[in-house]
Amino acid sequence: MKLAGIVCIGEHYGAIFNMEKELLCASGHRRHYFTDIKLPVSEAANPWHQTSSSGVKGNAGALKDKTMRAVVTGGGGYFGYKLGCALASSGASVVLYDINKPIWEIPNGVVCIQADVRDYDAILAACEGADTVFHVASYGMSGREQLHREEIETVNINGTRFIIDACKQRNITRLIYTSTVNVVFGGLPIEDGDEETVPYFPIEKHVDHYSRTKSIAEQMVLAANGTPLAGGGVLYTSVLRPPGIYGPEEQRHLPRLAKNIERGILSFKFGDPSAKMNWIHVENLVQAQILAAEALTPEKNYIASGQVYFIHDGEKFNLFEWLAPLVRTLYAFSQIYCIFYYLQLWLWCK
Repeated sequence: MKLAGIVCIGEHYGAIFNMEKELLCASGHRRHYFTDIKLPVSEAANPWHQTSSSGVKGNAGALKDKTMRAVVTGGGGYFGYKLGCALASSGASVVLYDINKPIWEIPNGVVCIQADVRDYDAILAACEGADTVFHVASYGMSGREQLHREEIETVNINGTRFIIDACKQRNITRLIYTSTVNVVFGGLPIEDGDEETVPYFPIEKHVDHYSRTKSIAEQMVLAANGTPLAGGGVLYTSVLRPPGIYGPEEQRHLPRLAKNIERGILSFKFGDPSAKMNWIHVENLVQAQILAAEALTPEKNYIASGQVYFIHDGEKFNLFEWLAPLVRTLYAFSQIYCIFYYLQLWLWCK
């Protein structure tokens, strides 16, 4: 499905993509996590009382809806926080909803609610007065979290169900879900695939629980499109499928790769050395989310309603070539460190 007429251009990082012509080349994923520790809800009674600050940093792209009242689930994570700040910088009232507070400073105009996405009462309280929900929260993408099948299931599926129900109950008309390209990727190469030609990978054949539950949750969100709201009107939903995310202060992908490079784990190539994949800069993904929200309005004829989109930087890279500058820099730094270390040792021995 194509988002005709909506074009995202002129990003600061050289990444330009047209949402009419988006192509998928390989797999990647992103995630903002929850733990299973429940924390109390704070400031949930009236989250819209603050005004935004013009000093908040962030690129909100084409945002024109100055009166947006948005809830961002997973707002304590890297991407959710960046999205919330960009919305606030453009005049929206924003609630960051996450079981963990962001590690970065919370700007004026942004309210942080610490609560679990599996806590329906907390979600319902956080969504009071909102008109848009960006559902970013998920769990179990990588690492030890992949072993926690129950948490993956309850966060990704039950949490999404609660978000949909809260939207209906609170008369929220717009729901944008952050999915993953994993819902169509099962290990076989995908080249120049698009939303119309690449089907879902069979649910029962997914080898990891994260991809399986994200696929189920995505289809739940799409199925909810057009359902009636408690106070009249209908819910409009849209889904974005990003690959791996990168950008300043990103905490998951590149830091882990850097550590593996330093440990010598990535000193060899594995798999097809010519394989290419997509990535997305955080600012581009922020802009895509805002475009999707705009495209769920009557001014845009609800053009994104019930639609799903692959979102990436518009380029495909060989992973090893993409990492080459990082590898060279880390290797050079390690060499310099060793020289200084042995020089100090030699001077001490003298």
